[in-house]
Amino acid sequence: MIARCSLFPPPCFSAVRVRCFAGETSDTGILFREKLIYLQDLNVDPHKALRVNPSLRSAPISSVVSVETLLSSTGLSRPAVGRILDMFPDLLTSDPESEILPVLRFLSDEISISEQDIPKSISRCPRLLISSVDYQLRPALTFLKTLGFVGRDTITSRNTVLLVSNVERTLIPKIEYLEEGLGFTREEVAKMVVRSPALLTYSVDNNLVPKVEFFMEEMRGDVKELKRFPQYFSFSLERKIKPRHRLLKEHGILMPLSEMLKVSDGQFNNWLLELRLRSAERR
Repeated sequence: MIARCSLFPPPCFSAVRVRCFAGETSDTGILFREKLIYLQDLNVDPHKALRVNPSLRSAPISSVVSVETLLSSTGLSRPAVGRILDMFPDLLTSDPESEILPVLRFLSDEISISEQDIPKSISRCPRLLISSVDYQLRPALTFLKTLGFVGRDTITSRNTVLLVSNVERTLIPKIEYLEEGLGFTREEVAKMVVRSPALLTYSVDNNLVPKVEFFMEEMRGDVKELKRFPQYFSFSLERKIKPRHRLLKEHGILMPLSEMLKVSDGQFNNWLLELRLRSAERR
């Protein structure tokens, strides 16, 4: 568990506000230009930021600095902070203590993500910072726990992206497709998504359905193999699955999905070359 005082020291905020811009009461032309220069120095597009977040125009620069200070205190580099703020300009006028700190404390206290991994979680999924703990993150965590994301399979910095998925509109429809579309039980689906959490991030229409159709219709596969190797859905249908299946079919070779897809292109091509040479020698 992370010591709150070491990672999120409240004194930083008041110190920054007082030290940098004490007495700032109005957004004069000079202060506004200073704010634009500050954003540019962070590699935040000020025009985009003002368009997405009009409140930024009247916000004191001290509030923007306090956001950077908090994010930097987690271990994020300044370029990383700038990238995040450019992606989500609404963060620039957020209240660090009431809006951002609760998210960081949730990751630390309720998921037990280490201090070293907090910046990894944020970098991989900056949307965490604009998500409500009570209405989004905690409900998603509760649902994921029912699927088996507990103990050694608990949520980590590698898959906190699952926490920003809406339970009713995003997670449940994917679970239902795997159950109803493939005939798996809830327990079987739970084991699949725990083994391959990325399954819950894929689009049903754009990923799951076309890959299942190709597997069943073109590859004449058995759905049980998808249960054993759910990572199948993580590979590109056009760039890897179809080309490799075509080559194997041309050589009359049957191969488990895991062996067909997990090796690199170089290894796969070398393996096919060896088969061709052996076939030529037999002739």
